[in-house]
Amino acid sequence: MGKLAQSISKYIIKGSFEVQGIVDRPDVIGALFGQTEGLLGQDLDLKELQKAGKIGRIEVNVNSQNGKSIGNIIIPSSLDISETALIAASFETVDRMGPCNVKIAIKEIEDVRDVKRKELLDRAKSLLSQTMSKIPETATLGEELMKSVRIMQIEKYHGLSAGPDVKTSDSIILCEGRADVLNLLRHGIKNAIEVGGTSVSAEIPKICKTKEITVFVDGDKGGDTIIKQLGQIADIDYVTKAPSGKEVEELTKKEIFKALREKIPVNPKTNHEKTNIFKNKEEECKKEKKHIFGFLKKNENKKSETMNRDAKQFIKNQLNEIIGTKAASIFEENNEFVGRIPIKELENTLTQLKCPSMILIDGELDLQLLKKAEEIKSIKHIGCTEKTNLKSKNIAIVYL
Repeated sequence: MGKLAQSISKYIIKGSFEVQGIVDRPDVIGALFGQTEGLLGQDLDLKELQKAGKIGRIEVNVNSQNGKSIGNIIIPSSLDISETALIAASFETVDRMGPCNVKIAIKEIEDVRDVKRKELLDRAKSLLSQTMSKIPETATLGEELMKSVRIMQIEKYHGLSAGPDVKTSDSIILCEGRADVLNLLRHGIKNAIEVGGTSVSAEIPKICKTKEITVFVDGDKGGDTIIKQLGQIADIDYVTKAPSGKEVEELTKKEIFKALREKIPVNPKTNHEKTNIFKNKEEECKKEKKHIFGFLKKNENKKSETMNRDAKQFIKNQLNEIIGTKAASIFEENNEFVGRIPIKELENTLTQLKCPSMILIDGELDLQLLKKAEEIKSIKHIGCTEKTNLKSKNIAIVYL
């Protein structure tokens, strides 16, 4: 009867009916065709529309029980929405099926394309998500390209792996091995050179003679060992370490530049003698004849220091600058600023300096740090932004 498949229709007419009697499928279809014939004119005659393929096969489901028949009808249409609505409305005019009364109600006209649009949109989202997850961002591609190019720039200098700028740069960075140099190179640092591991190469002292040297090592005991070895054989200017427990080769760009910003200067050697930068601080400081601050003086029994107003004001001004940083500032004699570091690295850093004279802390002073400071005889002042009850015979403690 119908030639139009549901897959090519634009609309689906859905309705239900209730018959006051027993009817079969042919009775329902016969009533629809018979009672709508000529109702809407020749152009919208149901039989002609089916012949033209504009109305599809009418599906009827009937269930008869207790002397009544109820069911539903489904009719596909490729007409436009207004013509489809007219056809649907015409079905509701049918009031007899055989000898029985019937009531037909059209529930909805479903737009098949809406369903297809929803399925299409869901599928498009899925495909787009899959595709986007496989396509790297342009910035990422550029960064990967630059990293590859930088890695290819690694070369040999005095037989050691080095960045391309080591030969010409006035300052260079000494790190443990080739992997460290590669990681620094990936992040744009081209003036790094390896020292050959814990067995420092004999070429390093020659390289250090004419350049400013920064030692950049792992945050472990191995890094400390390398610093000590370099301090004995080479003239180094600055020291910095990776965060505790981390290696230089695994640091991110942010961690690398943070460590380099927080490098600590090493005091220049005197009389051209090679001395260990970790030489006992007490022995070194006993030789110092000048007081660490011009405005500070010792009392007669030399057990404590009395500070004048200028000294206290200086310390308080410096404390104001570090509020909120959770950092510590270190000073040597004559108010010489050494550097600012995270508080958790303060104890380890103090062991690497010759004569630190004052430390300022954004926070409370704990007993462990105070004992450490008292072991270092050169420390005479500690400033804190938060008050505690700790006291010291040899160190003046100033609170903001």
